[in-house]
Amino acid sequence: MKQNCSALFPLKIFHTLLAAYGQPRWWSKDPYRVMFQAVLVQNTTWANVEKTCVLLEDQIDPEKIAPLSSAELEEMIRPCGFHKAKARTIQALTTWYQGYGFDQAVVQGVPQEKLREELLSLRGVGPETADVILVYSFYKPFFIVDAYTRRLLARLGYDFPDDHAIRCFFEQGLPRDAQTYGHLHWLILDHCIQHCKKSPQCQGCCFATECPTAQKN
Repeated sequence: MKQNCSALFPLKIFHTLLAAYGQPRWWSKDPYRVMFQAVLVQNTTWANVEKTCVLLEDQIDPEKIAPLSSAELEEMIRPCGFHKAKARTIQALTTWYQGYGFDQAVVQGVPQEKLREELLSLRGVGPETADVILVYSFYKPFFIVDAYTRRLLARLGYDFPDDHAIRCFFEQGLPRDAQTYGHLHWLILDHCIQHCKKSPQCQGCCFATECPTAQKN
């Protein structure tokens, strides 16, 4: 890992974002809603997912989704795009969760590495989606690496070879705690939406005095 001489450590990144944005909300206290939305958000915006889920309201329930046909589920989630592939993944996740009796506590009792392997074996579930589910649904400590995290670290002067190195950077530098990881993931999301966009908006950025990108701008 290459970094500039003033690069920030994970705990400093976390506290800087926390001071700037305040305590972030948790994704959802409903583990199945997290799974459902984690699939819907693939290749679309979070705003689009929220609009779709408002329309679905109380239909986002594993016992209601499980008996639906593929065509019925596809029609429900059509506004989020890629509805055929996403419906297939949601059905696979629902079947997986059904194997645990739709019981959050039972899943929480399973070793986290085993759970991650099971999730990654499902078609349409990649590392980011699996880790979102593990953290926000079942409070397992896996740091979530996404496009926003990669962008922020690159702007701050880091040069990681792969996502595994990024995960190790955060997991070794922060308390091994799912809530800490989940809150930081949401803070990074907020920050990248407001400041660390594809075209950076550095004015008012909480990292402005330490970020090489901000100093260039």
